[in-house]
Amino acid sequence: MPSPSPSPSRFSERETEEYYDAEDALYRSFWDAEGSLHWGVFDSPEEPGFDSSISGSNVRDDFLAACSRLNAIMLENSRIDGCARVLDLGCGNGNTATWLCRTTGAHVTGIDLSGVRIDNAIASIGDVPDLAPRLEFHKASATELPFADGAFSHVWSQATIYHIPDKEKTLREAFRVLRPGGVMVFDDLTKPKPDISDEARTFVYDRLLFDTDFSFYSYMDALRETGFKVLEARDLSAHLARSYSCLSQMAATGEDADRRERFSALSDAYLKMVQAVRNDELGWAQYLCVK
Repeated sequence: MPSPSPSPSRFSERETEEYYDAEDALYRSFWDAEGSLHWGVFDSPEEPGFDSSISGSNVRDDFLAACSRLNAIMLENSRIDGCARVLDLGCGNGNTATWLCRTTGAHVTGIDLSGVRIDNAIASIGDVPDLAPRLEFHKASATELPFADGAFSHVWSQATIYHIPDKEKTLREAFRVLRPGGVMVFDDLTKPKPDISDEARTFVYDRLLFDTDFSFYSYMDALRETGFKVLEARDLSAHLARSYSCLSQMAATGEDADRRERFSALSDAYLKMVQAVRNDELGWAQYLCVK
């Protein structure tokens, strides 16, 4: 049975672009100074009882190790190698694309809607001149990819598609630019149930300028309707909650009172996101599929 038609998004790509152009420096200041901004998979998704007695650096180390673990899991699933041509959909500041290029020897192309982040990514190529022939970045919309049909063997995406109003078109574009037998591996936020509280709407969906009709299961339906064969799907929602527990602690921890005050509202918002996951109002999933 076909999935119901998606609801029109309340937000535009232009709003998302402006948001991340403006907020990139803020996120880098406490999340990851190198600019790799996604969530992590922990040894255990159980949330420790973070409090003011816990070192902020220990929490950060735990979180960044979890982010690296997500990269490793996705790389193992995708089997990207030196012969691959990879599209990093929503590459941000280019950190993961650079890591993929160095780790596998693949040719990696990153696209992102944020001009600020693409400028950062392009500038970073100067720090890795040995990778320059196999690494490139472009400002582009995921709904109108400037590439030929079948241009890539792999599409890789982290924490991106939830921001795009026309998700179905994004999936169709990813399918189009993959060669037959090509692999798409990505993670994205999901909405486990359609009815959510006003608090979740304010602190999760409206704050991040997004909405989605996709639950963990209906996302798989949309992928199949696009033409993909879904090889693996993992519900990572518990790891999302722990990620935001870490981020709340990291935002609240600082060496001076001014910084702690400046980030207190963001720290509180992250705790609201943890609660939204616990209330089954927000989810996170990873998918592996093939064309």
